[in-house]
Amino acid sequence: MATPYSIRIFQLDGDPNGVRTIEKSNWTGQGLAFPRALLAEASKRKELKRTGVYVLLGESDQSSFPAIYVGEGDPILNRLRSHDASKDFWTFGVSFTSKDESLNKAHVQYLESRLIGLASASKRCVIQNGNEPELPSLSEADQADAEAFLQEMLLCLPSIGMGMFQQRAANAVSSAELLHIDGKGVKASGVDTPEGFLVKKGSRASKQDTPTMAERTKVLRSNLLSMGVLREDPDAYVFLQDYLFNSSSSASNIILARYSSGPSNWKNSSGKSLGEIQSA
Repeated sequence: MATPYSIRIFQLDGDPNGVRTIEKSNWTGQGLAFPRALLAEASKRKELKRTGVYVLLGESDQSSFPAIYVGEGDPILNRLRSHDASKDFWTFGVSFTSKDESLNKAHVQYLESRLIGLASASKRCVIQNGNEPELPSLSEADQADAEAFLQEMLLCLPSIGMGMFQQRAANAVSSAELLHIDGKGVKASGVDTPEGFLVKKGSRASKQDTPTMAERTKVLRSNLLSMGVLREDPDAYVFLQDYLFNSSSSASNIILARYSSGPSNWKNSSGKSLGEIQSA
């Protein structure tokens, strides 16, 4: 069973869209989240003058997924100023450092590599880094320390809307009821999880678009094809891996190639819909 914890987000200037600190119970790490427009304000903070890792977030011109860049700095501020001058896409940033300054250059290189690897595996964002850096050579003790720091970060990131590093919770999936869609000549299965709706590997999606299929669904499908989540077969699109959607409707829209209600279309083996299950 997961251990309960608390996250404290402090709005430094009283503005919900302003600079804020992020702290978690029983952790020496500290996050600093800021809009790009307030980088000058954020640069006054001591957190950005430490060694740490950071994530820049923005929109992608070529995809329906958010765009991210993951980096490390010693200190962070110098790197952020460079990105402010050279990278156009980002509108929001977050950094993580240690309050006791226990992170060194090798630690943050490890964190950078692991975050990029997690984002790449989730396939829920467009990574702006040119390559995925290799893990640095660390002692067993240092690697354990860096991995522990990473796991705490991953608990904090969703609280500021950065869920693209999250992997599906295996225990939640294994205990969830399997749901199905069988229509338009395709069959798909999936489970409803706290992180979103997970469509299972091997599920098939319709290639017969309808007038009610939203443009954003077509863009999402194109993104999934280019990322290797979907494969085009002669009569259907096939899921090559388990894939987590933001909602059951987003998943059913892709499966049925039309506007659809996920709570109505996903059903268990007894024919009860997801909506009925949730209501009960």
